[in-house]
Amino acid sequence: MVKLDGIIEFIAVAETGSFTAAARRLKLSTAQVSRMISALEKRLSLTLFYRTTRRVSLTDEGNTYYHHCKQALEGLELAEQALGQLHVVPQGKIKVTAPHTFGELQIAPLLNDFVVAYPDIELEYELTNKQLDLIEGGYDLAIRVGQLEDSSLIAKRLGSRRLFVCASPEYLAIHGTPHSLSELKHHNCILGTLEYWRFEENGLERNIRVSGNLRCNSGPALLDAAMKGIGLVQLPDYYLADAISEGKLVTLLEKSQSAQEGIWAVYPSRNLSFRVRTLLEFLLEKMAAAP
Repeated sequence: MVKLDGIIEFIAVAETGSFTAAARRLKLSTAQVSRMISALEKRLSLTLFYRTTRRVSLTDEGNTYYHHCKQALEGLELAEQALGQLHVVPQGKIKVTAPHTFGELQIAPLLNDFVVAYPDIELEYELTNKQLDLIEGGYDLAIRVGQLEDSSLIAKRLGSRRLFVCASPEYLAIHGTPHSLSELKHHNCILGTLEYWRFEENGLERNIRVSGNLRCNSGPALLDAAMKGIGLVQLPDYYLADAISEGKLVTLLEKSQSAQEGIWAVYPSRNLSFRVRTLLEFLLEKMAAAP
């Protein structure tokens, strides 16, 4: 029979990178945590951690053991939840990451609504355009946009977005309206981080190199520049919806719009805790109802 002695302590040290921090998390003494880990390593005949004066890190064997132990404990948590009431109120900590601007505009309000609906949840979310390591950072869920990289993460599609080319009526009145991709070279194109814009023609993706006298890595700043008549802009739909409906911007080259890109929730394990599963279902419902 598999012994569970030392498993909780092992996971705590693996996730905190410190015997002292693990002891603090478990409300145990550092010496007790150290003894449990040593006994576990002796029982397994393996070294689970590299120990230096500055840090503690997992060995390759320890990393493999961690993932299996973590999954097993999550399975036990699900088993206990299944024995509880059918309508358990989710509680506990959830850690989420999302792209910066998309997170600010679309995801953060939904996460805040979730906390309002479930006040026993302790939610921490980080908005960044970096592809964070979910396991290393202790994240339960990540929101990502576009094509996903191949990985061991599980992905659930929440929705989609599409890029639009727009310009203000004032700009078009002075410079004319482009009707084909080849005409873009005659227009001032406001640039973001890329040197090209993305389109789709006859089912094929096309990247068109464009140029202009303004460049910025902020979507809201590009939107403001376009509304002030500086030039054409290509942005995701969630930036443009209000400006288009209010007549401040006009959509262009609609026959060559880019294909829809996925908006994804990704997570490291299929065995989601009840609280994370509740958040995922909440996001699915709210994003499906969004215009």
